[in-house]
Amino acid sequence: MGLIDFVKNAGAKLFGGSEEPAAPAVDPAEVKRKAETAKADALARQVKANNLKVEDLRIAFRDHVATVHGTAASQTEREKVVLVVGNVDGVGQVDDQLTVEKPEPEAQYYTVVRGDTLSKIAKQYYGNAMKYPVIFEANKPMLKDPDRIYPGQVLRIPPIE
Repeated sequence: MGLIDFVKNAGAKLFGGSEEPAAPAVDPAEVKRKAETAKADALARQVKANNLKVEDLRIAFRDHVATVHGTAASQTEREKVVLVVGNVDGVGQVDDQLTVEKPEPEAQYYTVVRGDTLSKIAKQYYGNAMKYPVIFEANKPMLKDPDRIYPGQVLRIPPIE
C-alpha cells in the first residue's frame, strides 16, 4: 500500500513524555536510536493488544514514520494494523510494507474532522447514514463505541458488497 498519512499529534498516547534526552552527556544519536526502538516496540505491542495477526511482524520507527513489515492473513487485517499503528500520537506516517496471504479489495481511508459522526461518514461514502455499522465493524477493535470518534483519527471505509 505504501505511505499513509496520519495526524501526528492525534491518537493514543503510547510513547510517554518528552522526546528530549534525559542525560546530555550521552551521545544524542544513541539516545534517539534507543527512543525510536522503544517506540517501535510499543507499536508492536499495540498491534498484538488489538489481537491483529501478522506473521513475522517487524516495526521500525524513525522521524515520525512507522514502517511495518510482515504477512497479514487478509487485506482487512493489513488495513487494521496500519490504523492501529497510525492512530498513535507521534506517528505522522505509516509505511505499509505488509504482504497479504488472501488479497481482497482495498478500503479507503478517511480522516475524521470536527462534527463528524459515523452516520455522517456513512452517508458521504455509501449514500445511507444507516450503514454506519459497516464502518464501525470495519474499525473494530480500535473503535469500542460508535459514538466515540475524534478529529484526526483515521478510519477504514470498506467497499460495500
